Amino acid sequence: MCGIVGYTGKRSAMPVLISGLKKLEYRGYDSAGMALSGDDDIIVRKQSGKVAELSELIEEEKIALASSRSGIAHTRWATHGPPTTPNAHPHQGNEGRVVLVHNGIIENHNALRDRFKADGHVFKSETDSEVLAHLVESHYQGDLLEAVKKSLHEVDGTYGITCMCNDEPGVLVVARSGSPIVIGLGEDETIVASDASAIITYTRQAIYLDDGDLARIEGSKVDIQSLHSGSVTRATSEIDWSPDAAEKGGYEHYMLKEIFEQPEAIRNTMRGRIDLTRGTAILSGLNLSPREIVDIQRLLIVGCGTSMNAGLIGEYAVEDFAGLPAEVEQAAEFRYRNPIVGSRDMVLAISQSGETADTLAAVREAVDKGSLVAALVNVVGSTIARETGRGIYLHAGPEISVASTKAFTSQVSVLLMIALKLARANRLSREQGIQIATEIERLPELVQAVLNTNDQIAEIAKHYADYDNAFYIGRGYMFPVALEGALKLKEISYIHAEGYHSAELKHGPIALLDKKMPVVALLNQGPGQDKSLSNVAECKARNAPVLGIITKGDDEARKACDHVIEIPACPQFTSVVPAAAALQLFAYHVARIRDCAIDQPRNLAKSVTVE
Repeated sequence: MCGIVGYTGKRSAMPVLISGLKKLEYRGYDSAGMALSGDDDIIVRKQSGKVAELSELIEEEKIALASSRSGIAHTRWATHGPPTTPNAHPHQGNEGRVVLVHNGIIENHNALRDRFKADGHVFKSETDSEVLAHLVESHYQGDLLEAVKKSLHEVDGTYGITCMCNDEPGVLVVARSGSPIVIGLGEDETIVASDASAIITYTRQAIYLDDGDLARIEGSKVDIQSLHSGSVTRATSEIDWSPDAAEKGGYEHYMLKEIFEQPEAIRNTMRGRIDLTRGTAILSGLNLSPREIVDIQRLLIVGCGTSMNAGLIGEYAVEDFAGLPAEVEQAAEFRYRNPIVGSRDMVLAISQSGETADTLAAVREAVDKGSLVAALVNVVGSTIARETGRGIYLHAGPEISVASTKAFTSQVSVLLMIALKLARANRLSREQGIQIATEIERLPELVQAVLNTNDQIAEIAKHYADYDNAFYIGRGYMFPVALEGALKLKEISYIHAEGYHSAELKHGPIALLDKKMPVVALLNQGPGQDKSLSNVAECKARNAPVLGIITKGDDEARKACDHVIEIPACPQFTSVVPAAAALQLFAYHVARIRDCAIDQPRNLAKSVTVE
């Protein structure tokens, strides 16, 4: 989860590193630090707290540090050891000659630490990462790349690392296994980072390392090797979004900006993929022949958090449109429960970053079992995308806020297109396909209609910001939206919120209902609405305040609720997207009123790259 950035080249390294850390802070913000190559040694500065506090720490030394042309930096999401200054990265070896930043977990760090302590080494932190710095330094004999290579043969676990040595000024060595590293290629300079957002200001040319890769970097010279063999060549890719896409653009928070970007993000996701003439979706990235599509007997979707909630909507749509059995699995459990999958099962892995550790492990398990595996990711060159070799990019643009918004609605848009494609290959007529495709193509305007009510939603949020708990209820397609809405509220406002199928209230949770337990009810018109209105009546009978997400003009639903947010009239399978946008705005305004850290909620990180 942690963010790594490194620089070597013609510029002053310090501002590049600070800029990169700010771009990567969504990966972790418990502490931050940097190491700069000095005239005679390596200068290390680190601080608990956010990147801004590190910037304040080095402000007095700005002129002195500005001469350095190489350095590494890190923003931390704490795993081993609390978020203190000693536990902040970079870490140094026992003699201070080697300095290292690390993202991942070293599983055998205790055994290595005990070995070094027996040799008289002194450790300054509680982290697993410091052990790695000691290990590299112990192997150093004039060649940093070789020292890193030898060290990694002794390591169990995951890592993305960047390191420097006092004896090799201007040289960076990077390596990865399970944690992403991207190398940005500039003119007489190279930037390395955990993801492309940190390098796009300086270059769009990037190399994505594979697991087991190491690279020695000096200026613009990059030498890539395999941990298990010699030199290797990795393709250079062009990052397909601009630096401006990763800025706030006048919005108070990244999250609000990304909520309002959803109509355009969905358009980009759908561009060139809806065939209204044939009533189908063009998804060439899946690389499936007509025969392979027909042979699929089950779709199994794996993901975590928001991606899993999107997958649940995909399950409903695939079974609804195509009549094809579909299941959603928590990626974290998939490989541990011996799942029954085979060659006629298609496993679809969903991950915004394409680096989620649990989802990547599920992908590898599915490949090992001989399944057809595809990915739905937002980041070109990500590990999951490369290891599946087939899939669909969202093209939603960078998502900086930790709480996912536009990635979720873009994921749902793709899943609806996948369901349509499978349906047309199985049982759906051309005319039926055209009807569904036409409705999917309306998604941007449906979301825009909700965004136009932002001021009203902000007013409604005032009535709910002081509660400590909330229930979200829905049925049919709206049940996964209830789960996602509750997740958004708890992520950014710290209000305990739970999503339930509407019928499940009577099976226990209704015991908690009173005037202090608001209920957010998804009540759009469609099958089962009468039952949902009955559920709302049960809530009202127990004095629970009710906020309804209703179809515009539905007076019966309006009368049943204390407050309502209207979404445009549309079929249930597309109503999930404007409903989700409404709940995103509601969660955002509640969190804003509560003065929460919306873009960087406590204890969370954007990309979960450790299990």
